Amino acid sequence: MLGFHILFGLGLLLGRLAQIQLLETEHFSKRNINLIEASVNQRTQTVILDNGRGKFYDRNNQPLNYKIVPSLVLFPFLKNMVWDAGKIAEILGVNEEELLEAVREAKEPVIFGKDEPYILSESQMKAINALEIPGVFAVNQHQELKTPLAAQLIGLVRENFEEARRRYPEKNLPQNIQIGISGLQKSFDEFLLQEEVSKLVFHVDGKGGPLFGIDVKYVNPANPFYPIKVNTTLDLDIQKKAEEIVDTHGMQKGGLILMDIKTNSILALVSRPQIDGNDPFKDEGAKNFMVTASVPGSIFKTVIAAAAIDYNLVPPSRQFDCTQTIHGEEDEYFDHGIYDFTTSFAASCNFTFGTLAKELAEIDKGIIENYALKLGLLDPVAWQGNVFHYQGFRQIPEEEQGQVFLTDEERQDPNFVALTGIGQKNVRITPLQAANMMATIARGGKKEMVRVVDALKYKNGTNLFRFPQAILEGDNLSPYTAMKLQHLLREVVTNSVGTGRALKDLPYTVAGKSGTAETGLDDPTSNKKILNHWFVGYFPFEEPKYALVVVHLEAITYPSPIPIFQDMVKFLYDYDRQGL
Repeated sequence: MLGFHILFGLGLLLGRLAQIQLLETEHFSKRNINLIEASVNQRTQTVILDNGRGKFYDRNNQPLNYKIVPSLVLFPFLKNMVWDAGKIAEILGVNEEELLEAVREAKEPVIFGKDEPYILSESQMKAINALEIPGVFAVNQHQELKTPLAAQLIGLVRENFEEARRRYPEKNLPQNIQIGISGLQKSFDEFLLQEEVSKLVFHVDGKGGPLFGIDVKYVNPANPFYPIKVNTTLDLDIQKKAEEIVDTHGMQKGGLILMDIKTNSILALVSRPQIDGNDPFKDEGAKNFMVTASVPGSIFKTVIAAAAIDYNLVPPSRQFDCTQTIHGEEDEYFDHGIYDFTTSFAASCNFTFGTLAKELAEIDKGIIENYALKLGLLDPVAWQGNVFHYQGFRQIPEEEQGQVFLTDEERQDPNFVALTGIGQKNVRITPLQAANMMATIARGGKKEMVRVVDALKYKNGTNLFRFPQAILEGDNLSPYTAMKLQHLLREVVTNSVGTGRALKDLPYTVAGKSGTAETGLDDPTSNKKILNHWFVGYFPFEEPKYALVVVHLEAITYPSPIPIFQDMVKFLYDYDRQGL
């Protein structure tokens, strides 16, 4: 009987050993532990040079979400050997004692530098590596940025093995896998998943001593295709300047979008409040307000203008009494007179566009929504389509839809319709849709999807997938109507009563539309209304190149977006001249 129990115990032990050594070496226990990986980690000291996750680049192949840090790596075994610390100190221009102190108490490899890595020059790197001192390496580290440019657009990553396993049950994933949780990091996550890391590896015994002498190995992924590079349409220099301008003007909430009209792609996107790298979800910092629907105010009058032109409601002879409010009462705030349609648009007369909205609704209750669709203000406008096995892949899945009316009762109510005509009540659009509307008008009425990613590329530079320019489905404005809108938008800047006349003398000729929208909120401290302040436009007027939207959201004071718009136009004019 005792022999049976012994044999039974040995059988269990052998079974357990087989489970550990042969059957579940890469997926042990409910936690899916990779025992091979854990064993290697236990007997190595490692410096990660690149975590192996795919990265983002601008249109000129400049990195967006990481920086290359030329660093000096010192391994702990140096403290037990004689090495030429004096020569390294001479190359760096530091005290020899600083180098010796760095490794004196070290148990893991250290990056030299007290608070931040000491940044090496190219000549310093060559000189250090030429000495071939064991345990001393000058290397390029790929350091992820806590707060990259266009941070809300690029998005966030987090270590989350359980969520990664849920998303990708067929993949063999490391325990420290990072996955995208917002922005482009999330939408392109499967393409970006880390394969192998680049690292320096030193093998140690159980006491931390050298296992195979003092040989440090450089391990680089053998796969020439990964990690994947995401080539965006952003321009790093323009993005930097856009963020600088927005912050200089003290924008608290809102942002800007700059688009290239020819390619219908995003060159710069800024969302505020800024993201906090240590606490990304604090104060809505992680939210991209440029793809969030907000009350547009008078920029929505562009939709009413397009419909009124097509339905012949605004002959040149027609006059509007702009001394009245939208409800037909005397306007105590704006000293408008009797205006024709063009001047009404330039001055943003609420009476004119409330009246026209009601007339359009009498003809057909669906006209206003139909024209909002023609201008791309209801459905998402960011690129979507089929990418390999992904059906309906969306570059910016967080993009919200626009809206005009919520119920049929609203369409039947003349007062509600009038307020809708000036972009109030339940009208909502995103700044991205507004920028695309300007690009659509500037192009003559042709709607296109907005791209922010141009291509996915393998590590060796060859294309994995290119995102082509693509039309937005649905009816377009006629070229004639688009031309009339172009001249109306230009009048906003050139007319003596135009709300954008401060933009008249810029080096690029601007066409655009302002908007001040009541949000329905009041500041409890000052009892002032909380407003959205917009300016949307394109330039140069004669040969359109850029569409730009600037918006202050939920502002208590009156921060005009025009100074930001002005600074961006001036910068782009100089930027383009430098590129000639």
